[in-house]
Amino acid sequence: MHVDHIGVVTDDADALAELYGTLFDAPAVHEELLDGLRVVFLELGENSYFELLEPVEADTDVGAYLDREGPGIHHVALATEDIEAALATAREAGVALIDDEPREGAWGHEIAFLHPRDTGGALVEFVQH
Repeated sequence: MHVDHIGVVTDDADALAELYGTLFDAPAVHEELLDGLRVVFLELGENSYFELLEPVEADTDVGAYLDREGPGIHHVALATEDIEAALATAREAGVALIDDEPREGAWGHEIAFLHPRDTGGALVEFVQH
């Protein structure tokens, strides 16, 4: 596994993309609308990204998070070649799963989240390309 991306919640993806582009030489390489979110990926290097999450519809989980916590780091995504095995390992370790089964995420990748109460307070996502 390796860190695939860091998810950052924002109320202005354009402004944050411009800032990160300047600070980190991180160009925007992908953008889409997904589940009421504008999702923008900024490339940090080979297979490493910032994922900017901007709620564009009311009543999204990420929108509620933004209202409650404010902008900032939302999750850390780890790339795996076998998401089913990664989830099985998490289950065997007693970690609660937010997603019992993989689901489609941005770029059409399979994703699944682990509950932060069992991962030291960090929301962890598995992603399989």
